[in-house]
Amino acid sequence: MSDHVSVRTEGRAGRITLTRPSALNALDHDMCLAIEQALLDWAEDPNVALVILDAEGDKAFCAGGDIAGVYREAQEGRGQSAVDFWRDEYRMNALIAEYPKAVMSFMQGYVMGGGVGVGCHGSHRVVCDSTRIAMPECGIGLVPDVGGSLLLARVPGRLGEWLGLTGARMDAGDAIWAGFADLYVPRDAWAEAIAKLSESGQPSAITEFAAPAPKATLPDKLNDAEATCGGETLRDVVNALRTDDSEFADETLAKVEASAPLSMGATLELLHRLKSGSADIRRALDLEFRFTSRALDHADFLEGVRALLIDKDKSPRWRHEVDGLPLTDVARMFRPLEVDEINFHDLGETA
Repeated sequence: MSDHVSVRTEGRAGRITLTRPSALNALDHDMCLAIEQALLDWAEDPNVALVILDAEGDKAFCAGGDIAGVYREAQEGRGQSAVDFWRDEYRMNALIAEYPKAVMSFMQGYVMGGGVGVGCHGSHRVVCDSTRIAMPECGIGLVPDVGGSLLLARVPGRLGEWLGLTGARMDAGDAIWAGFADLYVPRDAWAEAIAKLSESGQPSAITEFAAPAPKATLPDKLNDAEATCGGETLRDVVNALRTDDSEFADETLAKVEASAPLSMGATLELLHRLKSGSADIRRALDLEFRFTSRALDHADFLEGVRALLIDKDKSPRWRHEVDGLPLTDVARMFRPLEVDEINFHDLGETA
């Protein structure tokens, strides 16, 4: 059991609280396993009617995975531990998405990367004024993962591509509009709302605390994203950005030119695959795992973390130039894996 997760029952609710506020509730391997085990324990427990996910502190529900820890393991020659972490984390993400009971998340402050995987796949996703949701993985040499690629693929127009490439942050209104959240509830009403949910065991009780969400600004960017982020490849997107004289294009190009080319090219490929045909959480996680399981040896993850968190020089030396990304390098990251597939849970229907 993790020291950074509080697992208990209160009334009719199973309660999972992230208790690592000093590290912005960053997820480590033990935290993922603790969340997973709690959900498995409660799946057929008749005394648990719903699950509530929240976190201590004001700054973050969860600012992401503990990537500094993953970096240290890799530097110590324990790269397989990182792959094991991602596999188990993704299995937990799918469990939340497919859970047979209501999973209600209360997300304040930063909700990024791994935080999206915990908070944004449940049935009732609550946000407030401080909420800032983002998938900034291209800036550290990964792709939007933890099932975030599926959420991005479902964003209207080409704004999912834009959000994935730039790591732009969404406030409460934008998160609801984009499908990363469901309800806006003022933060000062959360304690009362959680108490009512725990007492009643009725997920619908949350609606009495909901208020009108702030106006979304993302719809205003739909046309700009369509004009610049609709290309099949990273080269297409970069060319469109360079020939567009809008402020949107200038700001987006600056973000793109600073991020890992392989990650951005792979992000576009990932979202395009998920947009074509039927896609579900397992398909998304399987594709993401193909990339992340190769990220230590064939992508820019270690260099991205070094530049951002370890040396903090913010001058990563990426493997590719933004104009010179071979499509074969992108395709290699998504080849089927021979081993280490994710063993998802199959839970029966629960009343």
